[in-house]
Amino acid sequence: MEIDFQSLWNIVSAPFAGQAWSIHGPDHWRRVERNGLRLATRTHANLKVVRLFALFHDSRRVNDGWDPDHGARGAEFAASFRGKAFQLADDEFDLLHYACVWHTAGTRHEHSTIATCWDADRLDLGRVGIIPDPKRMCTGFGRELAAAGSVESFLNQT
Repeated sequence: MEIDFQSLWNIVSAPFAGQAWSIHGPDHWRRVERNGLRLATRTHANLKVVRLFALFHDSRRVNDGWDPDHGARGAEFAASFRGKAFQLADDEFDLLHYACVWHTAGTRHEHSTIATCWDADRLDLGRVGIIPDPKRMCTGFGRELAAAGSVESFLNQT
């Protein structure tokens, strides 16, 4: 069963507590999705997990400040849709859950899908005035993008 991502985005973003353009809001989620899909062209990450991570990782934030449990709440929110709005095998859901829970506290990860999720989020740090540090990226391509200073020049490459 294919995931209807547009419908899922509409459902998940509707109850978001902040504005779409807030630093952790749906506009950010879309950029994380874009970054993740670009990274996955080289990392071969699981695209379903990357796209679901982009949607859920910050979806349950209560504010744009200190909110240490938002990733775990986002993972549980994703779990509430599993089997209803989307299907994921147990191993895929485990990746999504881990990536969401640990995306803020996790430093690096060797699994290509988790690494891609985290790099996709970190590559959007410019929204808060932070230049992504290549040393903090998990993937080689993430380091390359961070060193270039922007993902923009890589968007039309395959």
